[in-house]
Formats: sequence, structure tokens, C-alpha cells
Amino acid sequence: MFQVTVLYDHPADPAAFDEHYDGVHAPLAATIPGLQRYTVSRPEPGPDGTLPPYYLVAVMEYESEAAHDAGTSAPEGQATRADLANFATAGVTVMAGPAGSVV
Repeated sequence: MFQVTVLYDHPADPAAFDEHYDGVHAPLAATIPGLQRYTVSRPEPGPDGTLPPYYLVAVMEYESEAAHDAGTSAPEGQATRADLANFATAGVTVMAGPAGSVV
């Protein structure tokens, strides 16, 4: 399994970010060939009200690194990457690598 984790910084306009992410970006990303699983979480503030380090965390899973590379090279993958400039203006960090079970 190969996993890509995308960490989105806190946007200046959360409502606009959510509208674009949920209505445009997530459906676009879901079309990437070879994508087996796609989850999104929006971390809540801590018990003391402190904001989490990231606004949104997306995790995408592929069968292998080769499947990821093929999917992100496809037109759907390229369109998904290009769409980041339309809403992720506060910053985004992408991490990728093999995934395995710890338990």
C-alpha cells in the first residue's frame, strides 16, 4: 500500500475553502485512477481551545507507488494537483510513502 497525506493550513476564509474543497476538489480527487481509499478529517480544537496545526487532513491510498504515479500522471491527477492553486492559498504540505499496519 502507498499512502499520500495532504495537510492543509488554516485558510483565511474557511467557508470559501470548505465550499471549494467539498464541491470541487474532493470530487475531482475521487476520480484519480487507481485511488483505492480517500478519507478527509477536519481536526477539532484542543480541550483548551487551541487550534490544531492543520485545518484539513486528506489521506489517499493506492495499491502501490506505481499505481499512485500512474494516477497522478493521468489527466484527472494533473487536474487535481492544478486545482490546489484555486483554494489552498494558505499552504499545503504533501507527504507520501509506503503504508503498513502497526497493530
